[in-house]
Amino acid sequence: MGERRDLVLRGGLQRLMKRGAGRLADPVFAVVTGIAGLAVLIILAYMVVVTTYTAVPVFRSQGWSFIFSTDWSPSEGKFGAFAFIYGTIITSLIALLIAVPLSLGVALFLTEIAPRWIRGPVAYLVDLLAAVPSVVYGLWGVFVLLPGFLQPIATWLSVKLGWIPIFAGPATGLSFFGAGVVLAIMIIPIITSLCREILKAVPVGEKNAAFALGATRWEMIRGAVLPRAKAGIIGAVMLGLGRALGETIAVALLVGSRAQVTASILQPGYSMAAVIANQFQEATGDHVSALVGVGVVLFGITIIVNVAARVLVWRMVES
Repeated sequence: MGERRDLVLRGGLQRLMKRGAGRLADPVFAVVTGIAGLAVLIILAYMVVVTTYTAVPVFRSQGWSFIFSTDWSPSEGKFGAFAFIYGTIITSLIALLIAVPLSLGVALFLTEIAPRWIRGPVAYLVDLLAAVPSVVYGLWGVFVLLPGFLQPIATWLSVKLGWIPIFAGPATGLSFFGAGVVLAIMIIPIITSLCREILKAVPVGEKNAAFALGATRWEMIRGAVLPRAKAGIIGAVMLGLGRALGETIAVALLVGSRAQVTASILQPGYSMAAVIANQFQEATGDHVSALVGVGVVLFGITIIVNVAARVLVWRMVES
């Protein structure tokens, strides 16, 4: 009896100690995660403050012309970044126009149409494309895609549709169009992977209910799957847009590196990330401040895009 009583007392003591450790672990965990979250905010704030402070001299000297002027001449002390802002937006929009339909189509194929034996390998290959370094995409674009696809397509567009301003010649493969195509290839895996997971989360019961009402597969996708996944798909597209806005090396190799604003997507251009990568090594004085200022503007555009995406997703979820 005494041994049994001792065992009972020991078991009760151990349970009390475990409860005490658990009670202590909760506040410790809360403090650690809170510090981690606060550290991220502090790092972000520090980055914004330091870069903005570095760019203040050029902001003061150039004023609003820094954003709205296209005159970029470091030797003359003129820094107008509008051509880079324009190039960044144009190449990103071209990438979205190409990537979004393809990404959504691949995601729907993998989740709704493809047989089980092919889903795994194709999904793995799509995810693998997201891990390819951007410099590899850029070099592949210059040495393979440019002579074999971009230049012939650009020439055909300028010859057949040159009367339309966006396809006006003379055509060159190193252009907004070339950079946009490579950007599209780069963001397709990201948007596809996110859309695939979002579409997989649609309840099977709703799909079966649509079939039970006599819907075809396309009607089921249009009426049951896409409305459910709409908010998530928009979020995935915005994440892809964020990647396209900040891409550097691939765009620098294919955009043409000419600071100009033109209606034709077949003409060379420049982007914000590309000009920073190309000119920062040789920059001094106000030129450094101007390039940092371009980075600050790019950061601001990225923040605006992300905030707009969150607001749009929230409104769709609420509706």
